[in-house]
Amino acid sequence: MNAPVGNLRTLVLNADMQPVSWAPLSVWNWQDALVAVLQDRVIQVKTYDDIEVHSASQAFQVPSVVALKSYHRRKKVAFTRYHLFLRDEFTCQYCGERLPPQELTFDHVNPRSKGGESVWSNIVASCSADNLRKGNRSLAKSGLNLRRQPFEPSPYQLDAIARRLPKAKNELHNTWLDFLYWDSPLET
Repeated sequence: MNAPVGNLRTLVLNADMQPVSWAPLSVWNWQDALVAVLQDRVIQVKTYDDIEVHSASQAFQVPSVVALKSYHRRKKVAFTRYHLFLRDEFTCQYCGERLPPQELTFDHVNPRSKGGESVWSNIVASCSADNLRKGNRSLAKSGLNLRRQPFEPSPYQLDAIARRLPKAKNELHNTWLDFLYWDSPLET
C-alpha cells in the first residue's frame, strides 16, 4: 500500500546517532535523503511505514531517519535572528517576558547610532515595548537593565536550549522519537 509522500522530512543523525543539530532540528526533505542513501553517503536507519516511491523500474522506501557515515562537528553558530532568540530563550532580556518569535524584536545594547555593532555580544531579544522604551539610548540613560549579558553561544549551548523547549506534536514523526530523547530520564 502506498501513502502520499507530501512534505515528508527525514531526521539527520550524526555518526554517533544523535541529531546533527537541535537548533534547528537537523532535517532534510525526503528527496535529498533518498538521493544520499542511493549514493551511499548516509546510512538509512528507519523508513516510513507503507510509503514507497517508484522509478520506472524500482520501488524505494522513503527514509524517515538517516545517519551520516562520519562525524560532523559544528564549530560555530550562524548569527541569525532565530539563533539569537533561541540563545535568549525567546525571552525579553529587559522585562523577562517569554514571547512567540513573531512578537520579539532585537535590540542593540550599545545603539548603532553610538557605534554599537551587530554582533552577538551587543544584541539581545526584546519585546517591542522595551525596545521602544530604550530607543537609541544607552542602558544607563534608558533606565533598563539586562537580565543576562549577551554572549556568542556555542552549538552545544544552543542545542541544550533547543532540547528544553517544547516541540509541537506534529513537528516530530514517531519514528524519530527513539533518537531524540536518549538522555531523558526513564519512566519507572
